Amino acid sequence: MQSILSVSSGQLELWTTTFLWPFVRMLALFSTAPVFGESWVPRQVKVGCAAMFALLLGPTLQIPSVPIVSVGGLWIIAQQVIIGAAMGWTMRMVFAAVQAAGEYIGLQMGLSFASFYDPMSRGTTVVVARLLNMLAMLIFLALDGHLLLIQALSDSFRTLPIADAPLAANGWMVLALAGARIFEHGLLLALPLVTALLILNMAMGILNRSAPQFSVFSIGFPLTLLFGIGMLELLVPRLSAFLEPRIAQGIELLMQFTAALHS
Repeated sequence: MQSILSVSSGQLELWTTTFLWPFVRMLALFSTAPVFGESWVPRQVKVGCAAMFALLLGPTLQIPSVPIVSVGGLWIIAQQVIIGAAMGWTMRMVFAAVQAAGEYIGLQMGLSFASFYDPMSRGTTVVVARLLNMLAMLIFLALDGHLLLIQALSDSFRTLPIADAPLAANGWMVLALAGARIFEHGLLLALPLVTALLILNMAMGILNRSAPQFSVFSIGFPLTLLFGIGMLELLVPRLSAFLEPRIAQGIELLMQFTAALHS
């Protein structure tokens, strides 16, 4: 006996919306989040990861009965893009603080001229900032931050379900206030090294005033660079202790952001 599988247009549209709307939010996050959204990650990998998680999570979600080809459907798609991208950039704030610390340290060490185009940030970056950013990514992976990020993405569908309702403005205020802490965290990380280098520069200035015949300019830059590298050697082992609570705060901020958008 030959069985014929029949699928109605309503079932096909339900399957499509069940996959498409979670897929859009996930793809937007994987395109902007740290590690997942880097330029060296192939686009096929990002799309494949988003599709895989959409197939797994889609049947467990409450999907509104809104046609895709409609004003409400297009509005839902735009919402999912905005939500996913904002979540990715929220987590990237942790790495922005580390990169800002690298900029401060490189400027104080006299390495502000040692900059090059960074394909990750798509801009000119000081070499110290690139080094600290790469170490921060390795620490992020070692602390299972990528798994926590995926779990936060999964939980976001419960705190902020897919719907055609407008997003609350409180979520964007939470995101703006969190962005203001990038400078604070970056300065906090770079403060010991910047303070030590400032004291060294003051000592070199006093030495130049007390012994004018001593050519401080010929040894000032090599001494500052050598001292800065030594301080970096002391800073790097403590980078994990600095980043661990910041990564946890970033994950918590993701949940606060999505909850505030729903309220």
